[in-house]
Amino acid sequence: MGFDRRFTLLLAAWVAGLLVALAGFIWSFEIDGLGAARIVAGLIVVTAAAGLWHHVDRTNRTIARFVEALRSKDFATRFDRRGGAGFDALGIALDAAMRELQTERDRAAREMRYLEALVDDMPIALLTVEETRGVTPANKAARQLFSRHHGTRPEDYTVYGATLAARLGADGEARQEVLILRMAGGPQRAIVRSASLDRLGLRVRAVTVEPVQGTLDTVEMAAQTDLVRVLTHEILNSLTPVTSLAGTAAALLEAEPPDVPDARIAVTTLARRAEGLRSFIDSYRVVSHAPELRRRQFESVPFADELARLFAAEWADIPLAREIQPDLVLDADPDLLAQVLVNLLRNAAQAARRGMAAQWVRLGISAAAGRVWIEVEDSGPGVPEHLRRDVFLPFFTTRSEGSGVGLNLARQVIVAHGGTIDILDGREGGALFRIIL
Repeated sequence: MGFDRRFTLLLAAWVAGLLVALAGFIWSFEIDGLGAARIVAGLIVVTAAAGLWHHVDRTNRTIARFVEALRSKDFATRFDRRGGAGFDALGIALDAAMRELQTERDRAAREMRYLEALVDDMPIALLTVEETRGVTPANKAARQLFSRHHGTRPEDYTVYGATLAARLGADGEARQEVLILRMAGGPQRAIVRSASLDRLGLRVRAVTVEPVQGTLDTVEMAAQTDLVRVLTHEILNSLTPVTSLAGTAAALLEAEPPDVPDARIAVTTLARRAEGLRSFIDSYRVVSHAPELRRRQFESVPFADELARLFAAEWADIPLAREIQPDLVLDADPDLLAQVLVNLLRNAAQAARRGMAAQWVRLGISAAAGRVWIEVEDSGPGVPEHLRRDVFLPFFTTRSEGSGVGLNLARQVIVAHGGTIDILDGREGGALFRIIL
């Protein structure tokens, strides 16, 4: 990267002029009587030196102005190559770099406008909490949801609920919980999530508030409808023979003479049916209480070994294949999770017995993407698609000897762990129950 031609020629001319002026100045000292010539020659030397310095310094000043514009983020500035300032190739390179920086800044500005619009139009309310600025609604949903207060302090949000205000003022770890908010239309449940971010060296907390009252009401109504449907079916099935037996016993006792032996048999049968109905109601009371978790960490291999021993004690003739990831540590309630898997393994063994192919059951425990995957698969006939939603309803069963409680309790336990349980098709057409924690 060298000087341009004009700069080089002017530089050579100034250097030559300075040398000639110096030679003349020295020569004037060798001849007497040239005092005035010496003064003129000295002035010429000074002028030539100043011109040379100005010519060389012009490039420095041009570069300095260019760098100052760059520091001020004025990417529209171009390197001034006029007047023989020199460094023509450098100027071309710097101009190209400035054009690239300007293009990149424009691209970043468009991307920032897109992200700002995306956040602003996001349907979930977003609040930012900073030490200097306090609590600030960051999008339209937040401004619409939190419009009944004034101020930016966390305590100013007490109008929506003391718990929410406490969470906004807390400086803890990331969390997710369901809170009840006092909104204009009445109390509403909302999912509140918080996380800490770093913004230019400052700590910022992002808090999202997602009202879910409408969704929960819809789900609750659907669950109530399903539950009433199942309860009505089961209770009517139990009451029909009870009513019939009661009428039969009354008729036998009113006969002349009373048929006491047959009436006794009818009453005894009636008592058994009533006891069955009571057991059913007790089962309903069981499924109506959410399980209480006692979480701890435990290794998956010994946990699976114990399940295998329990399975072998009851189903010695059905092989249990185990696919357990070694060194995997689970974070759950081991007793409740074992209860879930014992029920699933028992159901799988019963399904395998009904299958046409070789009988087997598989238990898999592995980890992927930060989640634990637990699978119970069988070689049975599988679960039809139209029944996969109903099998988790309380008291729903397709077996005459089943209670219809086990899978509902299993779902309650898994949901209490924050996980999901689904039914899929197995590798060979059987049922595959997949739990993700």
